[in-house]
Amino acid sequence: MINNLNNMIDSEAHKFKMICKKFISTDKIVLQHKKTLLLNGDVLDKTYFDKELFDLIITSPPYNVDIKYNSHKDDLTYEEYLNFSEKWMSNCFYWTKSQGRFCLNIPLDKNKGGQKSVGADLTTLAQNIGWKYHSTIIWNEGNISRRTAWGSWLSATAPYVIAPVELIVVFYKDEWKKTNGSKVSDITKKEFMEWTNGLWTFNGESKKRIGHPAPFPIELPYRCIKLFSFIDDIIFDPFAGSGTTLIAANNTNRYSVGLEIDLKYCELAKQRIINETGMLF
Repeated sequence: MINNLNNMIDSEAHKFKMICKKFISTDKIVLQHKKTLLLNGDVLDKTYFDKELFDLIITSPPYNVDIKYNSHKDDLTYEEYLNFSEKWMSNCFYWTKSQGRFCLNIPLDKNKGGQKSVGADLTTLAQNIGWKYHSTIIWNEGNISRRTAWGSWLSATAPYVIAPVELIVVFYKDEWKKTNGSKVSDITKKEFMEWTNGLWTFNGESKKRIGHPAPFPIELPYRCIKLFSFIDDIIFDPFAGSGTTLIAANNTNRYSVGLEIDLKYCELAKQRIINETGMLF
């Protein structure tokens, strides 16, 4: 039994080493440590990774609400945004293991430029790609107000209803029951009881504090990692941003790979990862 467990852990370590080795002679590696790899690259490039590498994907893609990113156009038409979403989610499907999971943090709807059912549309799009739907977690951002307009003030003419929540939609590739990996969980009874309630309440993250235009709080990937993965699984974030998912993965004893298209954000993520994990080189 112990030998089987060691073989499973060694298999994850081997896959992680192979990912690192693929990029060792390139200029794509921004940070490489024992269990952490941060790469400067584009999620739209399907050839970036080999097939079936990742156990759990946790990410928050651009919301297409005209945020001023350095290297991404965030004011596409809605059709262009759905095409972009289809491409990157298809690549992630290709890169994920058969029993892999996918936690997608997205808005409920889109207000800027017109109301759009973003959560519903991206959930349907993911299923059309091949992702299987499991559940939706409602994230109540305690310190975030979505109020940007009242519509017709004190009138039924055209009022706006704006919910201060986001979604974390949980998908899987082929099988929900996870039988591969180390099979070692580190979630406590209290955490399991609280987090399997699909309404999560914790504060959003400060853009000013992090230095990134759209960071999510570390509590989000921390919960997803402990609830949906085993120790030594390989966690992937295709929009690594300021490195939050990689920090949470490192601090819960998982392997992690982050992909970020913007070099400036890569450098920000690198410094955050080093500072918040205590990495020694």
